[in-house]
Amino acid sequence: MKKVSDDLKAELVKIATAGGPSAADFKKILTELGKQVTALASTGGESKVAAALRPFGAEATKAAAAADPASAADNPAYLKAGQDLTAVCAAAGVKLAL
Repeated sequence: MKKVSDDLKAELVKIATAGGPSAADFKKILTELGKQVTALASTGGESKVAAALRPFGAEATKAAAAADPASAADNPAYLKAGQDLTAVCAAAGVKLAL
């Protein structure tokens, strides 16, 4: 999950320095995030991290499918899933930047 977090941060910095993100940029980022997180969750069995990855991946995928992905990701369910994942990873010794 740390690599996914770092890759996401690098992509956001690249987009921000190129003039700011478009809806297509957010769609691309959230789509990739959803895919990677869902794939990670499938390898975690019944662990607490896998349990936290599943809703976060689902929320990222749902936001990516919206007409305005940035606004769709700005909702309580997405934010809670990110906070829950960050907390579970922190308890396991992994610091995320979501």
